[in-house]
Amino acid sequence: MARNFKRIETKLIHAGEPRPRIAGAVELPIFQSAMFEYAGETSYHDLKYIRLNNTPNHTALHEKLAALENAEAALITASGMAAISTTLLTVLSAGDHLLAQSCLYGGTHDLLTKDFAKFGLTFDFIDADDRHSWQAALRPNTKAIYVEAMTNPLLEVADLRGVVEFAREQRLVSIIDNTFASPINFRPMEIGFDLSLHSATKYLNGHSDIVAGAVAGRAAVIERITHKLNHLGGSMDPHAAFLLNRGLKTLALRVRHQNQSTLRVAQFLESHPSVARVNYAGLETHPRHERAHELFEGYGGVLSFELKGSTDRAQDFMNRTTIPIIAPSLGGVQTLLTRPATTSHSGMSRDDRLRLGIGDNLIRMSVGIEATEEILEDFEQALA
Repeated sequence: MARNFKRIETKLIHAGEPRPRIAGAVELPIFQSAMFEYAGETSYHDLKYIRLNNTPNHTALHEKLAALENAEAALITASGMAAISTTLLTVLSAGDHLLAQSCLYGGTHDLLTKDFAKFGLTFDFIDADDRHSWQAALRPNTKAIYVEAMTNPLLEVADLRGVVEFAREQRLVSIIDNTFASPINFRPMEIGFDLSLHSATKYLNGHSDIVAGAVAGRAAVIERITHKLNHLGGSMDPHAAFLLNRGLKTLALRVRHQNQSTLRVAQFLESHPSVARVNYAGLETHPRHERAHELFEGYGGVLSFELKGSTDRAQDFMNRTTIPIIAPSLGGVQTLLTRPATTSHSGMSRDDRLRLGIGDNLIRMSVGIEATEEILEDFEQALA
């Protein structure tokens, strides 16, 4: 019997899990079978086949993610970029136009700037904090607007309610990358977004051992995205699906600790004389702190900061730390440090990065679940 679980902590454990349990297994087994016996399906998309994202491992995750986001339906993909690219290629057709937030994850930025033209698509970057400017960028062929809950890597917080209102007024599909916030801190459908995307590599999985993506939203649109994904082939293998399902079950515990720990690290850095600036919406000095407080249940586990001095000073600090790992990505149980100029945003020209405020000495930090006191002690000695 299907149950409607009320609280997100319970949904993480029980939503989507098969009832009755398969052979009594407490954890959903890995269905390592490429295909399944034909059962009279009349549509190609309903055939049970790994590439069609409908094995028991897939469907359990689809139900669980929809429950977490309070969405009608959800879909998992082979990577965050598979989720982003497939979604955009579903809601947009040749000749269509997209409005996109100016400061985006580097992979998304490169998709728009380097690949869109080949598909006959156009776009304009917008200041997602200035709703009065969006009308000027609007075209008769504009079909969607794309933003991030918290931008990568500057942790800006756009006028998200304004984006939803504008999209409704102009009949646009509103799309948000909710990776940095996660469903623990923010559920975009609750304020009216049509689609919420995730790099499930990050917080949803949380253990730095798979690459995955997710899309949640209205059922009719998710069905269209699923059919497009079936053709493009960005499907997740069942073992990765098993690991994602397992990782999700500790999401609330991990993210709430990371919320608290990251705020303390941000406060420490903001007060340190060697630090030039800190980007974290949980700080009262952040220009959109009140907006973030109104939108989010927590401010997330990522911050970025700049040290006074040269790029060499930033790299030297990173090398002197002993707890963080210098590596790209984020959202795992380990604390990670990276310079976006050399990793996530290395595909952008230096002029474009600097225009957005992503300097060569900007450090992005993903706070893990280690003891906060030890992270602070480590930073203290590395800054000394």
